[in-house]
Amino acid sequence: MTSPYAMTSRHDLTVTLPWMREGTALLLGATDRLSDPDLRAPSSLPGWTRAHVIGHVARNAEALVRLATWARTGVPTPMYASREQRTAEIDASATLPPDVLREQLKSTAAELDDALSALDPTAWGTEVRSALGRTIPAAEIPWMRVREVWLHTIDLAAGATFTDLPAALTDALLDDVTATLSTRPGCPPVHLNPTDRGRTWRFGPPTAETTAEATAAAQAETPTIVEAPAAELLAWTTGRAQRAEPVTLPPWL
Repeated sequence: MTSPYAMTSRHDLTVTLPWMREGTALLLGATDRLSDPDLRAPSSLPGWTRAHVIGHVARNAEALVRLATWARTGVPTPMYASREQRTAEIDASATLPPDVLREQLKSTAAELDDALSALDPTAWGTEVRSALGRTIPAAEIPWMRVREVWLHTIDLAAGATFTDLPAALTDALLDDVTATLSTRPGCPPVHLNPTDRGRTWRFGPPTAETTAEATAAAQAETPTIVEAPAAELLAWTTGRAQRAEPVTLPPWL
């Protein structure tokens, strides 16, 4: 049965909860295959070791539990007290003994799954706030976790790639990325033409909140057309790969 919150694929619990659990299993498996020295080696994210990535995902689970608790109880519980607190927690997590870090990754993922399982239809529709201050229904929490577990498994640089993502998840992530980039100042107009899809994605300057002059200029600018397999386009638009394109993309998250 389709979720009543499926305003977008981000809110369809029949899709996002299985993706969340599949991605969690992939991440846990990848982490378990890493040796203790491997955890201290660099990840593919600048300035972060693999331990930073794993610690971040564990702390993210705790933050999303707080949102689930907010939805269930009605008591506002922010994901993080501040950006500084979030950064400090990740840095501290990266110094934990490897066995402790692995166990925290598993236990916090299980706690999040339990917290989401405790939500009823009313709670799923409750509005909470993301770390970026967006007001969202609690039904978006699993999608937020989907992005974390799948993309950070790739960021571990331990063998997983964008080609390992299910095709439908790749498409949903491209939906998310292009919608978000279009809200960023200075976002160039780009048309993504995946060579392995029967559809395209477009992003660029939003027109609803611009002046008439800016809107006209944006419409007059010729969009850059980028053709590649969808997985490669997703890697590029999420900032995880470089391409020889004549445009510079703003950050996604």
